[in-house]
Amino acid sequence: MDRFDDIPETALRWHHAGKGAAIATVVQTWGSAPRRVGSQLAISGAGEIAGSVSGGCVEGAVVAEALDAIEAGAPVMLEYGISDGDAFAVGLACGGTIRVLVEPVGSVMPEAVLTDLVAARAAREPVAYITTPKGGGRLEHGGHQERFRMDRSGFEADGEVFVAIHNPPLRLIIVGAVHIAQALVPMARIAGYDPLLIDPRESFGSAARFPGEVILHDWPDEGVQAYGLDSRTALVLLTHDPKLDDPALEQALVSECFYIGALGSTRTHAKRVERLEGSGYSGAQIARIHGPVGLDIGAAGPSEIALSILAEMTRVLRQGA
Repeated sequence: MDRFDDIPETALRWHHAGKGAAIATVVQTWGSAPRRVGSQLAISGAGEIAGSVSGGCVEGAVVAEALDAIEAGAPVMLEYGISDGDAFAVGLACGGTIRVLVEPVGSVMPEAVLTDLVAARAAREPVAYITTPKGGGRLEHGGHQERFRMDRSGFEADGEVFVAIHNPPLRLIIVGAVHIAQALVPMARIAGYDPLLIDPRESFGSAARFPGEVILHDWPDEGVQAYGLDSRTALVLLTHDPKLDDPALEQALVSECFYIGALGSTRTHAKRVERLEGSGYSGAQIARIHGPVGLDIGAAGPSEIALSILAEMTRVLRQGA
């Protein structure tokens, strides 16, 4: 999945090793292009590659051009498509067209900028890499709200400035290792989330019930605090137990997490609202809670409830609260 790449990190490592490196980025697509705008391929001066710009269709041609670009120390804009006489030769004969910008590290993409980009990604800081077909990249930590929300890289209106969005991977914290969680965890993984389960009840949060998953047997507020709640994290509360849900919920209300969902009926949620109001939380803060959790699709059973939760998370992520 696009969000779980290490292309900048790999390119920086090759550069530091003295091999030379370049990053190729899909900057425009038309028709049935195989990869979305923003997809990247790292190429070392020794011909090593990581990532993809076309799922294998044009990588060989891009690598050859990138090696020349590394040697020349200059950027190059490549285009492959049905209108190109070489389209069939590079395997893109399905009507799609892509433009790929190749930026050698050091000579075009400043080493300091790439280093800062890698550091921002490690710190889970959303950051935009700004460049042009002539190179000279820089980072921006603000603005581009719509692009960040939609994970959408692309050219600005002038057609010259390209904005590459680097969002932290999506995370899902689930409080309560119940039946719904057993369905929600694998669904969330398919959708690109890194899930974490928190439940102090070891009989619920067991490896037998959640094989291979990360499970914290802490009290939810302690687990949430240790893991952190940022703008790329969703929190879903499934225990039905106020002494487990509420402490984690209170942390979420003062955090930047993009989604807060709490299981329970309308009556249960009304009591939850009363408790939070009594604790001094504002109406605007409390309104961030999606309760009852999930889209109203008439869900029946744990799997359909999990589906409704994931659908609501996606709607909030992409369209806003």
